[in-house]
Amino acid sequence: MSQITTVVFDMFETLAQNPPGHWRTTFEIIVKDQGYETHTEPLWKEWTAAETEFRESRVKPGVAFRTYFEGWRDNFAQAFASLSLPGDAEDASRRTIEDLSRRPPYEETVEALKLVRQRCRIAVLSNADDDFLLPGVERLGVEFEAVLSSEEARVYKPRPELFQEMLRRLKVDPQEVIYVGDRQLEDVQGAHQAGMRAVWINRYKTASDPDLPQPDYQINSLLELPRILAEEQA
Repeated sequence: MSQITTVVFDMFETLAQNPPGHWRTTFEIIVKDQGYETHTEPLWKEWTAAETEFRESRVKPGVAFRTYFEGWRDNFAQAFASLSLPGDAEDASRRTIEDLSRRPPYEETVEALKLVRQRCRIAVLSNADDDFLLPGVERLGVEFEAVLSSEEARVYKPRPELFQEMLRRLKVDPQEVIYVGDRQLEDVQGAHQAGMRAVWINRYKTASDPDLPQPDYQINSLLELPRILAEEQA
């Protein structure tokens, strides 16, 4: 087994916060700006249903790639239509992306990244548009070897092509890489399909899905990574 030289991180809910409460705040702003204050919950429900369909369909063979802006715009259009509201779907999608670009890092993120950098190269690979990924990465104030979004690669996790493109850019073999993410499907399965080891950061102690690939490691804080790397590099 090759020694780990590189750690690649997911962004949202791994390095940066992205809990449901932040989304609810965004929706409250959208309905207020568009004059539909009484429709926050119905809009959230309709949009969430449409967005779930977008997430499930986007990795199917033959489905044309859509950015988050495009997908969420279409989801808002569908939600507004379902509620018979003449809402501005483009403006709503744009507001969602603006708010995502300002998500704060977790308390331990920067310290953990600096500790990991003492042992390995680090990079970011995320299902994201550049418009909300890159500002969040810049806010961390940490230098990464590479930053790659699904928008740039034109493919979404867990498709292995996204991970393989990161390997190509870093010029490393998959056996040298650990991928750290918060989702068992997109992150653990995707990394394993590309030949990488996977760390599942399970901040909310979600039960593992036995039908999905199991992570090589499971952690609750990024500060547990230096110990894992020490074991891998011993």
